[in-house]
Amino acid sequence: MTDVTGAPVDVLHTLFRSEQGGHEQVVLCQDRASGLKAVIAIHSTALGPALGGTRFYPYASEEEAVADALNLSRGMSYKNALAGLDHGGGKAVIIGDSAQFEGDRRTELLLAYGRAVASLGGRYVTACDVGTYVADMDVVARECRWTTGRSPENGGAGDSSVLTAFGVFQGMRASARHLWGDPSLRGRTVGVAGVGKVGRHLVEHLLQDGAQVVITDVREESVTRITDRHPQVAVVADNDTLIRTAGMDIYAPCALGGALNDESVPVLTAAVVCGAANNQLAHPGVEKDLSDRGILYAPDYVVNAGGVIQVADELNGFDFDRCHAKAAKIFDTALAIFARAKEDGIPPAAAADRIAEHRMAEARHR
Repeated sequence: MTDVTGAPVDVLHTLFRSEQGGHEQVVLCQDRASGLKAVIAIHSTALGPALGGTRFYPYASEEEAVADALNLSRGMSYKNALAGLDHGGGKAVIIGDSAQFEGDRRTELLLAYGRAVASLGGRYVTACDVGTYVADMDVVARECRWTTGRSPENGGAGDSSVLTAFGVFQGMRASARHLWGDPSLRGRTVGVAGVGKVGRHLVEHLLQDGAQVVITDVREESVTRITDRHPQVAVVADNDTLIRTAGMDIYAPCALGGALNDESVPVLTAAVVCGAANNQLAHPGVEKDLSDRGILYAPDYVVNAGGVIQVADELNGFDFDRCHAKAAKIFDTALAIFARAKEDGIPPAAAADRIAEHRMAEARHR
């Protein structure tokens, strides 16, 4: 493992850009024997140890991986603060194609990664994210006790995507209450972009509540898994088509970030955006573009906090009912953010930031 002083110049430029949010610590990890190349970013420990998942993704460059880790870890600080957790924000990314690491090769890489996390002495607590799974966390935990998202057989809570989807559903209900006066989604048309780990559970909630659902996913098997079970669900070719689909009430980005950008926002037909993906806003200012168009944006790090609520609870002896009750409060949190935004005359994303920053500032002062 190396610190940032050994990083290439372009990576250092990414690390020290002021807009990245003033991180406490960024560690570049490498293990030649296993092929591990990873970035661990700790944004804040003001509220407690940094908590956030591990993303396994084939980044085009180290600079891109660092930028993603910085953005994601900053988002985790805000997410944990608004979820009422005593945790700061952190995130790790492993550079590589997750699908190409299998069997013993994957095990050795994850063990090396576990040693890297353990070397931080509890400042960062890891969990699952895109490209990593419960079985992976079981392996990481063999080298690192600061690991959550493990299987029940290994003392963990299992798949956190269940409560992530539930929290997003509560965010949609709050959006409906704020915009239309009724939290029910019956008769509303919801477009879900990405029906993988979280999106497929979200579809179930929507159908049970009487919504009409349209989906898209780059993986045909993910789409088929939904349509085989629910033939009434409509399918569109890609995310761009979904964004332009007329008559859609709610758009739910549930894949990778950046879905809300200078190209998509002007043509977006939905009245509400509420989804599970992290970092949905491609750059600062997009939240104002949405607000100017009269589109209600439920901040991603608020509504997708169900998963982190679950893994945080795992550290103290997991209780699903307790976590479910906490995740249900996302409904009230989202309503409070919408009310604050209206009162202050600012977009909901800015209102959420203010509330989270206030909690972190109070903790630092104490």
